Amino acid sequence: MRARIWGCRGSVAAPGADTVRYGGNTSCVEVQTESGHMIVLDAGTGIRALGAATSPDVDEVHLFLTHLHMDHLQGLGFFRPLFRPDLRVNIWGPASPVHPLAERIAMYLSPPLFPVRLADIPSQVTFHDASEEPVVIGSATVRAMDVTHQGPTVGYRIEEGARSLVYLPDHEPSLGVELADQPSSWISGYALAREADVLLHDAQYGDHEYPNHVGWGHSAFEHVMCFAEKCAVATTVLFHHDPYHTDDELEDLVRASHERWGTTEEQVCLAHEDMTIELDADGVRFADVRV
Repeated sequence: MRARIWGCRGSVAAPGADTVRYGGNTSCVEVQTESGHMIVLDAGTGIRALGAATSPDVDEVHLFLTHLHMDHLQGLGFFRPLFRPDLRVNIWGPASPVHPLAERIAMYLSPPLFPVRLADIPSQVTFHDASEEPVVIGSATVRAMDVTHQGPTVGYRIEEGARSLVYLPDHEPSLGVELADQPSSWISGYALAREADVLLHDAQYGDHEYPNHVGWGHSAFEHVMCFAEKCAVATTVLFHHDPYHTDDELEDLVRASHERWGTTEEQVCLAHEDMTIELDADGVRFADVRV
């Protein structure tokens, strides 16, 4: 499979001169499987550019939403293929005991928040509750699992052949505890990320910033490092960059993290827009990794 990052900013889009290198669009990752199926992880503002680049020959899209905070949903109404009557769109998202997924998404895709109602979108949209039961999409298998964040939230693991990619863009496994002291089986997301080839993980805060944001649903760099170590992850991609972090600040943070944890760029790197990741029988290859 081949993954491409279209957006990796957290909380709110942050375009500008200070975010050019790593990007200002919010969460969206495209995964193309060996069998030719298109999987999309989240519908942040990055999905707009993905839609513009999507071939008209694509007749089906599988969209997996981690949760329904606006930075992960805001781009959905601007995903151009959604307005093709011939396109089949399967949307997965976390279950809720209060409202079905379609009703919750319709709260955004309706006036006064959006001019077009969900019911008026011409593509063939089907909604599914994400569950831990595997979903087979061509040559790939997708699994979901509840993780610690504000509101119903899941993470996803995509497996194809012997390779695995895990997506945890909003995750606070350290909430109220020291991760290093916890048994692995207790830690949120452990079963999903265990021995993953590539982990895209929330790294919103510098270690010095986290004490002022406990319970907000995000991780500090220290937590990501400890989580990845416990899960025996091969490569960790730091994701969901704080909108107030400039490119220079992100690079300072990851350099300090390498020094503290003794990691290399091959083990830990910063996500950026247009980063591509190839996972196949020959291994894992990154294109244009920065710091």
